[in-house]
Amino acid sequence: MPDSAPAALPLQRHSHRRTHLRQLESEAIYIMREVAAQFERPVLLFSGGKDSIVMVHLAYKAFHPAPFPFPLLHIDTGHNFRETLDYRDWLAKKHGAELLVRTVQASIDAGRVQEEPGPNPSRNSLQTTTLLDALRELKADAAFGGGRRDEEKARAKERFFSHRDVFGQWDPKNQRPELWNLFNGRKNPGEHFRVFPLSNWTEMDVWQYIAEEQIPLPSLYFTHEREVVVRDGVVLAVADCNVVLPGERSETRRVRCRTIGDITCTGLWESTATSVEDIIREVAGARVTERGGRADDRRSDAAMEDRKKQGYF
Repeated sequence: MPDSAPAALPLQRHSHRRTHLRQLESEAIYIMREVAAQFERPVLLFSGGKDSIVMVHLAYKAFHPAPFPFPLLHIDTGHNFRETLDYRDWLAKKHGAELLVRTVQASIDAGRVQEEPGPNPSRNSLQTTTLLDALRELKADAAFGGGRRDEEKARAKERFFSHRDVFGQWDPKNQRPELWNLFNGRKNPGEHFRVFPLSNWTEMDVWQYIAEEQIPLPSLYFTHEREVVVRDGVVLAVADCNVVLPGERSETRRVRCRTIGDITCTGLWESTATSVEDIIREVAGARVTERGGRADDRRSDAAMEDRKKQGYF
């Protein structure tokens, strides 16, 4: 395990919490096994964030002692934190998983997408084209995502089995009913499904599960000193892809990531949390959602839903 992935610390185990978490775990494992039974070429979308890390852990538990029967697919924007990439490589090696990486830079070079104009362009929306191209190339008929309904209002509209048409697009007004534990994976050629086993989990559930299972995490989730700049009320990391603009001033602060994505849009939180226990206490007292610091979600009130309709994660 790399230095950037410290082990999580266990909390005191309470029977009611353990029962609740085991119910969520059983539901997620059941969904993963349903996908393995109904689909021929599933992939697990891996971002390096805590939700996708939990997904890999659940996949391991769902199919152990056999390896899980699908590869990890990472869409690399080229604007990732170095710690995320180090952890990704370590985790894939640990599980003996096939790791597939497709890059936004390759999409730009091929003329499939165009870099945003201006300083510090975000590649967050450009990922969609790279992802859809990858799914077509791999002939993937299902793609696991770590989205949860409590994260954001557009994600609250997703089903466990969320249908995408031949263009990779999502229609939130035309979704299949899911009665009890019956999931309809029928599709036409060229269509695929996004599957969200963590739909019913909350941010607190995820952190308590990480504590119970002692899942190692990237160091980004714990407090550390980093050069940052405050832009439009969001604390952002200073990096080669996110330089300080005229009129701005950088400073060093003690921060951590609450959600991890593209450096140019991942807001950092001032924090003193050095353990999973500390993070759980922070989450319990938080009055802003974990995506409240994501600059990409602030572009419009329907930013996430617009991106998801086009094929975003």
